[in-house]
Amino acid sequence: MAAKKVLVTGGLGYIGSHTVVCLQAAGYEVYVVDDCSNSSEAVLEGIVAISGKQPHYTKLDLRDKNATAAYFQQHSDMDGVIHFAASKAVGESVADPLKYYENNISGLVYVLQGCVKHDIKNLIFSSSCTVYGQPDELPIDESAPVKPAASPYGNTKQVGEEIILESCEAYGLAAISLRYFNPIGAHESAQIGELPLGVPQNLVPFITQTAAGLRDELQVFGDDYPTPDGSCIRDYIHVVDLAEAHVIALSRLLEQKNSANFEVFNVGTGEGSSVFDIVKTFESVSGNSLPHRITDRRPGDVVAVYADTKKANEVLGWKARFSNEDALSSAWKWEQKIRSKK
Repeated sequence: MAAKKVLVTGGLGYIGSHTVVCLQAAGYEVYVVDDCSNSSEAVLEGIVAISGKQPHYTKLDLRDKNATAAYFQQHSDMDGVIHFAASKAVGESVADPLKYYENNISGLVYVLQGCVKHDIKNLIFSSSCTVYGQPDELPIDESAPVKPAASPYGNTKQVGEEIILESCEAYGLAAISLRYFNPIGAHESAQIGELPLGVPQNLVPFITQTAAGLRDELQVFGDDYPTPDGSCIRDYIHVVDLAEAHVIALSRLLEQKNSANFEVFNVGTGEGSSVFDIVKTFESVSGNSLPHRITDRRPGDVVAVYADTKKANEVLGWKARFSNEDALSSAWKWEQKIRSKK
C-alpha cells in the first residue's frame, strides 16, 4: 500500500520541521513548501539527520497565486495538507499589520483554492490561543468565546478559522484547527530547533541567546501585571508534543473519525507558567544565571492564558508528555549546537 502523501506548508519552520520528522516517522510521504522568510534550507539537513529521509522540498511563496496554483496542479494527488506558513510575531504584527494580512490570509486562501480545485479534502490548520484574546476564565476550553483580537496576528488566526469553516461548509472539506499555546524546546537530537532570524520575538530563544552571550540581557516586558509575580502567564508546550498532535489530527481526518467538517482543539499542557517561572527553570537546568531588565509592556500581550486540554486528551487521544524542564534543557542543547557551528 502506497504511503499517504501530505503537504506541509512552512515545513522548514520551527513547528513545521518537527512535524515533518513526526510525519516521516509515522510513514507518510512528506512534501514541503517554504519561502524561507523565517527559516533556512539548512533545516533539511537536520530533518534528514533525524529521520534518514529527505522530504520533497520546493521553495515557494504562497502569496504568489499563480505559482501556488501551479504547485497544486503538479501535486494534485495529496491526501492532506498541514498549513503552517504564516508570519507569527505579535509585536511585529502590531507594527506592520498589512504584512500579516497579506501573508497569513492570502496564502491560506490560495492553499484552500488548490485543495478545492484538486479535491484534496483534509486540512490541518496551525491556529493559536490568541483567538481567545484576554479570556474571562482560566483555563480556556474550546467553547470560550472568540473575542476581538489583541493583535493583527491574532486576528489573522481568527479570520483564518472563519475562512476554513466557510470553505468546509461550501466545498465539503474536512479541517481541524489546532489552537496552540506557546511552543518551546527542540528535538532531543539537537538537529532541529527554533531558529529566529534577527532579534527573537519569543521568550525562550531570547533566554538561550542571552545565556550564550549573544544578548547582553533578557528583556521582561512588564512586571506589573495582575499575576503572582507580576509577569505574564503562558502555557508552554514542548514542540515535539505539539508536532505529534498534528500527526494524530491528520490521522483522524484520513480515517474519517471527525465528528464535524470543522473541528477545533486546544493543544497545550494545561499549566500556566510566568515569565519569571521560565527564567528560573532555565537557570536551574542550564546552570546559568540570566541578567534581565524590566521594560515596558508589549502591545498585544494578554495577561494570562493557559489551556483546558480535556477535549484533545479525550477525543484525539493526545496528551503532552514533556515538562518545561525537558523543553528548556533541549532548547539550551540546541542553542549550544548552533553556536558551536559558528
